[in-house]
Order: sequence, then structure tokens, then C-alpha cells
Amino acid sequence: MEIQKVPALCFPQFLNSSCRKPTLHWSKAVLLNIVFSCISLLTAALNLLVIISVSHFRKLHTPSNIVLLSLAVSDFLVGLLLMPAEILRSTTCWVLGDLMCSVYWYLTGNIICASIGNIVLISVDRYVAICDPLHYRTRITVKRTKLSVCLCWFYAIFYWSLYIKNILIEPGRYNSCYGECMFVSSDIAGIIDLFLSFIVPVSVIIVLYMRVFVAAVSQARAMRSHVTSVTLQHSSNQAKKSELKAARTLGVLVVVFLSCYSPFYCYYLAEENVVNDPSASTVIIIFYINSCLNPLIYALFYPWFRNAVKLIVTLQVFKHNSCEANIL
Repeated sequence: MEIQKVPALCFPQFLNSSCRKPTLHWSKAVLLNIVFSCISLLTAALNLLVIISVSHFRKLHTPSNIVLLSLAVSDFLVGLLLMPAEILRSTTCWVLGDLMCSVYWYLTGNIICASIGNIVLISVDRYVAICDPLHYRTRITVKRTKLSVCLCWFYAIFYWSLYIKNILIEPGRYNSCYGECMFVSSDIAGIIDLFLSFIVPVSVIIVLYMRVFVAAVSQARAMRSHVTSVTLQHSSNQAKKSELKAARTLGVLVVVFLSCYSPFYCYYLAEENVVNDPSASTVIIIFYINSCLNPLIYALFYPWFRNAVKLIVTLQVFKHNSCEANIL
């Protein structure tokens, strides 16, 4: 007679209320932990390079780069905090307690909401730069951009404080046993969150980028058909080329963002309990991988990022007046 092995308890001292350890084979669990840990480390390291680059070099203190800096901060926190916590939550018992579980869900909501807000700000920045270039310098200033970024983070903090107030007031409220970290939202709250956190921002992003794309195509055609003979005209065309390249780069950023975020929200619509479903761990990791891909996009399309990384890796940033270096 074959005896089935009963999974061990997460907390043996709580016989009647302890969760059972996940039944993943040890080799699969080790592989998942290694892969996800490497992605987490890479995400944190790459975004830290973006943060140092934009913060250190004064030539990079532009409105567009300030929003990229804010996005890098949120992506860095994803790699540093959210990915390791999700690895722990999905592959083993939650041993950090109910309070840290509440903190995890609170930070998850704040950081992801801020990331989406930053993508919207990037879309607005490119829309004004391409569709209304004459008024870009007066409408999009460093001061206004910093204020917009602060408001974006304040909105994320305030919104998620309301959305998960129950789990903040009563940590462990949705856990059925010790060793679990669950969050359950009502149907109404879930629908409202779906609209505010995904449908509305994505609609704004798509509309703005459709208009940017149409304007960029028309400008590119005009530049190809226009013969420049004056130096001033040449410099103007160079500026337009720079703006078009930036729009194309940030367009790639938005496409990658939608590709990584859409599976989670589609799964959310199909499955009521997505955050608590073990089979959804892959979707959640794809959701987080967007934070690793963003700095890789910068490395591919932004020469200033590659130049900054060289100076950072070679420790040239510690030299006197290195912040004044022209890396553009």
C-alpha cells in the first residue's frame, strides 16, 4: 500500500492553524528562486545606474529625464523590495508576519500605481514636445515636472491607503492560516481599481501616442522633402530629429509597458482571486519584469545612458566637477 507524503507545516507549533508548505519539487523551487533572484538583482542594479546618471550629471536635468528618474526609482523599488517578497510569497511559506504582509501589499500598490502615473507623464511630455514644440519650453519646465512627479507619488500613496485600509487596520485579515499572505478586494473595489489603475491611464497613453505618432510621421515626411541650405534651418532640423528619436524611444517604452501589464489585468478579469492564485505567479513576475526592461531600453536607445554608465563603472564620477561632464 502506497503511503502519500503529507506536506510539512509552515509553523509546527500551530498544529490546527498552520499552513502547509508548498509542494514544489526542491529542484524546481531552487531553479525558480535562482532565476527570479537574478532578475531581481539585475532590475535593482540597472535602475540604480539610471538614478545615479540622471541625479549626478547636470546636463541630464531636463523635464523628460526627471520623469525617467521617477520611473527608475519605482522600478528600483520593484527589484529591491517587491520581487524578493513575491518570490518568498509564491515559493515558500510567508515567515515575515502579518504586519509585513500588509506592508508588502501597500508598497506593491503604491509603487505600481506610481509607475503607471510616470508612464502617463512621459506620454504627456512627448505629446507636447512633438505636437506643440513652440510652447514646449514654456509649458514643460523642470519646476512643473517635479511638481507633477510629486503629485503622482502623492496620489499613489493616498489612493492605495484608501484601497487597502482594511488590511492596514487589521493585518492578516484575509489569511486563512499562519504562513500565508493574502489580500482580497471586493468586486466593486476591484472594478474601480481596474478602471483607475489600468483602463483610464492606458486609454490616455494610447490616445496621446496615436496623436504623437501621426505628428511624428508628418514631421518626418516634411523633413525628408525639405532641402536645407541655411545653418539655422539645419540646426532646427537636428532638433526635430532629436525629438522624433526621443518619441520613438519612449514609444517602445510604452509598448513594453503595455505588453507586461496587460496579461496581469486580463488575468485579473478572468480570475477573481488573481493575487492569491499560485498559478498566477508567472503573470505577476511578467508584470514585474517590465521594471527590468525599462533600463535596457535606455541602454539601447539613449547614448547618454551608455556614456554615463561608463563613467560610473570606471568610478570617474568621483572626480572633481564630474557632474559637469558633457555626456550627451
